Amino acid sequence: MSTTPASAIQQWDVKEPYLNLHCALAEGPYYEAATNSLRFVDIKKHRLYAVDLGKGPDSVSTLQLDTPIGVTADIEGVDPREKILIGAKYGIAVLDRKTGKYEYVTRFSEQDNERVRSNDGAVGPDGTFWQGSMTDFGYENQPEGHLYVFAGPSQTALSVRHPLEIPNSVGWSPDGRTMYFTSTTEGVVYAWDYDAGAGAAGAGQLSNERVFYRHAGAGSPDGFRVDAAGNVWHAFYGGSCVLKISPAGEVVGRVNLPTRNITCVQFVGTELFITTAGVGEGEGTESEVELGGAVFRVDVGVGGLEPFAFKMGQ
Repeated sequence: MSTTPASAIQQWDVKEPYLNLHCALAEGPYYEAATNSLRFVDIKKHRLYAVDLGKGPDSVSTLQLDTPIGVTADIEGVDPREKILIGAKYGIAVLDRKTGKYEYVTRFSEQDNERVRSNDGAVGPDGTFWQGSMTDFGYENQPEGHLYVFAGPSQTALSVRHPLEIPNSVGWSPDGRTMYFTSTTEGVVYAWDYDAGAGAAGAGQLSNERVFYRHAGAGSPDGFRVDAAGNVWHAFYGGSCVLKISPAGEVVGRVNLPTRNITCVQFVGTELFITTAGVGEGEGTESEVELGGAVFRVDVGVGGLEPFAFKMGQ
């Protein structure tokens, strides 16, 4: 793990937003191939947004819910225009996109903990869903979170790492044999060997834990996606950037953005769509405040990995 000198890395400068809804905490960008649309959430405002990429920013639609949504995923065999999987406050749920109603598939525990909410996550190569939990807004952050995998016929929530303060993105290498996981408060991206055919899902799928990348610069690691060459494109909250990190853990590229709180990314072809969070008055320049919570895009010349679909009851 090392950092390439700034003069030697690729650089992209993004000046203008693609879409500015002034989100409080935009997160979870996801390319919905069936509709050529980008969907993303505002965790604090409990909203799911979708924008038709063929029609542009004016096509954005909003679905208001009564629960924070940390992330979304497609469900195998289900039209995403009808239903999708969401990380709701207390676990994973199926959302009816026409009615806005949702039904939990599995909760984190038998008794809901009001202090805790879901955060980021992703579907693995075997169709299991991996997701973190953390302290909800309105409470002082504590190391009370978990990294869960939802597995088995009943999609039981199995904790594979605890305690955590802010568990964040999960992703896989192109061959599916390495799993990456970001622990934001540690400033670390971990890697494990991943065995999708291990049988019972859970910690048994993970081995050979190591630190893939440890951040020493500005900001904290938030969400990421992996490209077709195995590079990890990682957003940095408070760092005004997305870093391109090679499979060897070296910073080889940087996307510079005109606001501070960069939350996550999503590939659509060779374009990288980037979500951000709000910047409070006095916490940045006038421009950084105005563009906080906007969505940006930039062509980085490489495509990302296709997301996996969640397999219900497996």
